[in-house]
Amino acid sequence: MIDIHHHLLWDQDDGSSSLELSLEMAQMAADDGITHIACTPHANGYYDYNFEAISAKIAELQRLLQQRQIPITLGRGCDFHTSYDNILLAHNEPTRFSLNGGGYLLVEIPDHALPPTLGEVFYQMQIDGVIPILTHPERNLTLQKDMSRVKEWLRSGVLIQVTAGSVVGKMGKTAQRIAHELLAKRWVHFLATDAHNVTSRPPKLREAMELVADRYSSDYAHLLCVSNPLAAFMDKPMPPQMEPLDLYEDPTQKSWWQRLTGR
Repeated sequence: MIDIHHHLLWDQDDGSSSLELSLEMAQMAADDGITHIACTPHANGYYDYNFEAISAKIAELQRLLQQRQIPITLGRGCDFHTSYDNILLAHNEPTRFSLNGGGYLLVEIPDHALPPTLGEVFYQMQIDGVIPILTHPERNLTLQKDMSRVKEWLRSGVLIQVTAGSVVGKMGKTAQRIAHELLAKRWVHFLATDAHNVTSRPPKLREAMELVADRYSSDYAHLLCVSNPLAAFMDKPMPPQMEPLDLYEDPTQKSWWQRLTGR
């Protein structure tokens, strides 16, 4: 399994608080069957996204993982917040925050609100050659009441990542219900841990993957936990997807972005 949203780096944000905890998180992830982790520290008003420092920590951690024979391949990404400064930086340097410097970018929105210009931000990212991956919409209080905006963004080519903990009920009943509504419609492209520690926010995907396989299909579970995240991690085109339900009035209709890229 490939985890594209993980706060593994120590003393970088509200994730791991020490190098030893980072190693413990990596071991737990490996024991769960995760083989690749994108280290995705926050870039927001509280935490500075220092590209050089992050790259150095990833290199150091990868060396220690190999030394301890923990079979995890690390990559770099960002939990990107849509502040004015971030948006400007991402426009000028589209790959600064993206997964492994490629064409996919995790975009996190506040839990309690929606930025009014988010649709325009997604559009500009796509013009700049970056595919936005909206992280954990099931946890946003505004979207929990009205998922019409998610439908609109999906139609425009935005991809969706749901937290594994939401799927198995660790993020509250409402987040679990919304996660399964999205899964039932096949509106989800990625499951990820959004791990912060080994207790309340652990780096585990297996239970959620097995639940999706049991409830929706093993093929869908494989897409969400292996094929799709591997494509994003390696900066490859997304593989063929299962047909989403209730997204287009005409089931054969594709977004302008899908028509442009041939996806």
